[in-house]
Amino acid sequence: MNVLIVHAHPEATSFNGALTALALRTLQDRGHHVQISDLYAMKWKATLDPDDFAQRADTSRFEPSQEQEHAQYHHSVSPDVRAEQEKVQWADLVILQFPVWWFSMPAILKGWVDRVLSRGFAYSSGHKYDTGHLKGKRAMLSVTTGTASTLYEPNGVDGDLHHILWPIHNGTLAYTGFTVLPPIASWMPAQVDEAMRKQYLADYAERLAHLEELEPLFFHPRQDYDDHQQLKPGVIARSGVQWNPRAGQTFEQSAAAFADNDGRL
Repeated sequence: MNVLIVHAHPEATSFNGALTALALRTLQDRGHHVQISDLYAMKWKATLDPDDFAQRADTSRFEPSQEQEHAQYHHSVSPDVRAEQEKVQWADLVILQFPVWWFSMPAILKGWVDRVLSRGFAYSSGHKYDTGHLKGKRAMLSVTTGTASTLYEPNGVDGDLHHILWPIHNGTLAYTGFTVLPPIASWMPAQVDEAMRKQYLADYAERLAHLEELEPLFFHPRQDYDDHQQLKPGVIARSGVQWNPRAGQTFEQSAAAFADNDGRL
């Protein structure tokens, strides 16, 4: 299997660095091929702007999606973006390794998403979600947090982790066609003892050793939606973030069922 790890932490000796190093060893020891995009080490340009496009579709105003599609069609994608797209094309599995900052990913990783998973490459009109261009590939998040796991439970002050990661799981990965594997979290590694950090590494190694056995996260297929892209009246929402009033369902019912099944309905 070909695995791309997109690593987004500014400190090489961070626990994120330890997780990426462990993933490299574990996957290679199991015969997989691994590439790492260390975004800070690469000095990755995070901003999507006109400088990305040497051949413009429209020089009078900047419309990012139009320029991205034009660049893909005319093979004029910026060299740094094209290099990353080639890695994504090569990969069977993409792992995003990052600390949760402000309930999301670091800006440099969001910039990688903005520029690399572009219109015309990862998705296009009529090719989104289960028809996205990256269909057949898998993706997984490995994250660290600054606070304890209890804060990320359904009744925690920060909210359920699956809900926090929904914009990434659904709006980035599933949207572009990836099959999304359950995330793995290392809870506040900077504040726990060495024994717990070793346990986090062991847990991650165990996860990586059983990737083929993981049940993906559930996302409703296209046939569950009507022409307005809303869940049909008889469909019970199963994502935990969605709920379907037209099926007599409340958000609380959906979230409770989702939590009871550990996010894999």
